[in-house]
Amino acid sequence: MMKFLNFQQLLEQRAESGLLRQRQTLTSPQQTIVSVDGKQLINFASNDYLGLANQPQAVQALTSAADRYGVGAGASHLVCGHQKPHQDLEEALASFVGREAAITFSSGYMANLAILQCLAKKGDLIIADKLNHASLIDGVRLSDADSTRFPHCDLAILEKRLKKSSQNKFVVTDSVFSMDGDIAPLTEMVAMCDKYDAILIVDDAHGFGVIGENGKGSAEHFGLNQKQLPVLMATLGKALGGFGAFVSGEKPFVDYLVQQARSYIYTTAMPASIASANLANLNHLKQNPKILAQLKSNISYFRQQCETFKSAGFPVTILPSETAIQPIIVGDNESLLAINHRILEQGFLVGAIRPPTVPANSARLRITLSASHSHRQIDQLIQSLTNAFALQQKEVNQ
Repeated sequence: MMKFLNFQQLLEQRAESGLLRQRQTLTSPQQTIVSVDGKQLINFASNDYLGLANQPQAVQALTSAADRYGVGAGASHLVCGHQKPHQDLEEALASFVGREAAITFSSGYMANLAILQCLAKKGDLIIADKLNHASLIDGVRLSDADSTRFPHCDLAILEKRLKKSSQNKFVVTDSVFSMDGDIAPLTEMVAMCDKYDAILIVDDAHGFGVIGENGKGSAEHFGLNQKQLPVLMATLGKALGGFGAFVSGEKPFVDYLVQQARSYIYTTAMPASIASANLANLNHLKQNPKILAQLKSNISYFRQQCETFKSAGFPVTILPSETAIQPIIVGDNESLLAINHRILEQGFLVGAIRPPTVPANSARLRITLSASHSHRQIDQLIQSLTNAFALQQKEVNQ
């Protein structure tokens, strides 16, 4: 069976390269302090940016909807799986981000596949940022369109690509880049798309609920309307603390996705209970602006405390992110894993990100901040990082 694939050998090769991925089993809810393999850890690895994954009203909404609608949707949306909580959620999401309509998907990955498979046809051209999320990359592959990439946020090269082509063009980008934490220059990209008659597609997975005065994401952050930003996708499992994703825009566009999106048509709808929990957290965000204010305060405080860390002179790069994603680039995989192990031993759960998720020689700690973190916990993390890097540097110098 599969004689030409030696899985054990392939796994050993990954381990030798410091690229073997391993799962950690949590025995607690997703929250600031989690239990991993029986050990209590302060969680700086989760995308639960607003601390809503275990929000009581959402839990209650989920259980109440499960009592009423059962466990599963039973079918795809177009058969008999589209229930009232789905409809209520879609209408609320569209209103929140200032769009005519929205359609929900079971994941951001499925949403991005749908967008690119439906819109970009044979003979069209997709121009994509080189650091886009894997789901956008795979969506490009799924389409029949031609494609090219431009260096990360390089507007000069983007303009050259746009100017050169006479095809129908789509510019595809993340709003907040998941591994660097920086924000795409959407205002300038909108102007370029208007100048060269291109359609801008934005994945707002890490911007929705995080940036913008009211957490409405990149459109609010840059003051972009539906015409300027016609295709907006965001996920519900990060800042909103739930599960799934949505695509929003003009109603005819959303209706077209209902008719044509294979990753929507040919899959079972998310449970109505999950849709209800998503809606509860959206309402909680709208009614409690202090949550977003706390997240922004934590981001600012972390950046301030990093000045102490940088003054120690460790051979690392702290990327200039203004979002909840705060990467510290270590470089090589072996050093990253050693440092991450030391942090874990001191009681902190932090993401250790290695190639191919990030470019070669840019392995990094991906620290993610939440509104639920306290300044004291941030102080403790900075001290833990200082201790871990000092020990690593001492070993290297011996």
